[in-house]
Amino acid sequence: MNAPNRRSPFLGRIPLPERNFIAEALRAETVGGVLLLVAAVAALIWANTAGGSYEAIRGFHLGPAAIGLDLSIQHWAANGLLAVFFFVAGIELKRELVAGELRDPKAAALPVIAAICGMAMPAIVYTVVNTIGGGSLDGWAVPTATDIAFALAVLAVIGTSLPSALRAFLLTLAVVDDLFAILIIAIFFTSKINFLALGLAVAGLVLFYFLLRKGIRGWYVYVPLALVIWALMENSGVHATIAGVAMGLMLRCTRREGEAHSPGEHIEHLVRPLSAGLAVPLFALFSAGVSVSGGAVHEVFTRPETLGVVLGLVVGKALGIFGGTWFTARFTKAELNPDLRWPDVFAVAALAGIGFTVSLLIGELAFATDLALADEIKASVLIGSLIAAVFAGILLKLRNTKYRKLCEDEERDEDQDGIPDIYEMDKPEYHLRMAAILESKAAEHRRLAEVASGAAHGDDGPA
Repeated sequence: MNAPNRRSPFLGRIPLPERNFIAEALRAETVGGVLLLVAAVAALIWANTAGGSYEAIRGFHLGPAAIGLDLSIQHWAANGLLAVFFFVAGIELKRELVAGELRDPKAAALPVIAAICGMAMPAIVYTVVNTIGGGSLDGWAVPTATDIAFALAVLAVIGTSLPSALRAFLLTLAVVDDLFAILIIAIFFTSKINFLALGLAVAGLVLFYFLLRKGIRGWYVYVPLALVIWALMENSGVHATIAGVAMGLMLRCTRREGEAHSPGEHIEHLVRPLSAGLAVPLFALFSAGVSVSGGAVHEVFTRPETLGVVLGLVVGKALGIFGGTWFTARFTKAELNPDLRWPDVFAVAALAGIGFTVSLLIGELAFATDLALADEIKASVLIGSLIAAVFAGILLKLRNTKYRKLCEDEERDEDQDGIPDIYEMDKPEYHLRMAAILESKAAEHRRLAEVASGAAHGDDGPA
C-alpha cells in the first residue's frame, strides 16, 4: 500500500533567521506607516483649510534648470524621494529572490501567483466599471498597488496582532507587488525617451555594479554616483525611480563566511529609516492633499474612473489575492497551517487593498494632463484605502484573540536562551534544560510545601 502524499504547509512556521529579519523590517515599516498616516492627515487638513498655500508650495519650482532639474516640490517628492523608497524595494526584492521566501520556486509559486492575481483583478474591475460607464481606461493601474507601510500602520493603530507567517505572507505579497508596479511604471508611463541620457544612465549603473563587484567601499563613492545616475534617468524620460530599483537589485544580499549581515542587508538597515521615516511621509504630504468636500466625495462614487479605483482596491484586491491563493493551494496540494483558517487569508487579502504611496504615484502619471481628474483619483485612492482598512480591521479583530495566542506561543522562551521554544522542540538540549528548570522548580515547591505543613502543625498546637 502506498504511503499518502505529504502536502507542503502553507503559512506554516518560517525559519528563525527569516522570522527575525522580517520582524526587524516590519518594525521599521510600522513606524514609517504611522508617520505616513500622520503626513496624509496633515496634507488633507492643510489642503482643505489653508486656502491656496498648499498648492502654491507644492507647485513651487527649484533646482538647476541647466541640467533639466528645475522641478516642482511635488515632482521632487514623487521622482526624487520615492527613488529612495524604490531603492529599498529593490534590495528587498533581491534578498527575497536569493535568501528569502522567493528563492525556492515551488515555495514562491503561491505568493507570486497571489500577488499577480491581486494586481490583475483590480485592473479588471477598473476596466469593467469604466467600459460600462464610459470612463477613461488610463487609470487601470492605479488600484493595483499595495502599501505595506500603511497596512502595518493600520495594524498598529487598531492593536491587532498577526502571526509571523501571515506577516511574512503580506510582506512577500508587497515585494512582488512592488516589482510589478515598477514594471508598469517603466513600460506604460514612459513616453519620450532621450537615448543619450538613458545611455549615460545605463553606463553609470554599469560602473555602480563594477565598483560593487570589486568590493569598493565608502558612501562618498556611491552616493554621488547614485545622484548622477538618478539625474540622468530623470532626464531620459524613463521614470527616475527606476534608477533606485536598479541600484538596489545590484547589491549582494547573500552572506559570506564571517559576515553577520550581507552588504545589501546592512545598507537596507541604514536606508530603510530614511525611506520609511522621511521620504515616503514627505511624498504623502505633497501628494495626498485633495479636496474632501461633500461634492468631491459624491463625485468619487459616481464618476466611473474614481469608482473603478475604489472598487478595484476594496473588491478587486481582496478577491484577486484570496482567489489566487485558494486556487493555487488546491492545485499544488498546499495544506493550510492548522492554526489558521481561510478567512484569515481573506482578511490579509482585504488589508492588501490599502494602496497608497504607489497608487498615488501612478494616479499622477496616468492623468498628468488632467489635473482635476488626477486630484479626484487621489481622493478615490484615499477613500478606497480607508474602506479596505476598516473592512480588514473588522475581520482581523474578530480573530485577534487567536492571533494573540499564536504570537505568544511564537515568542515564548522558557529556557531563556534567546531562541523561542517553538524552534527548539526537536533539540534534546532544549528538553534537558527544561527538565533541569522544572526539577529546580519542583524542589522549591516541595520545600515550600514542607514549610507550609510545619506551619500548619504548629498552629494546631497549644497556645
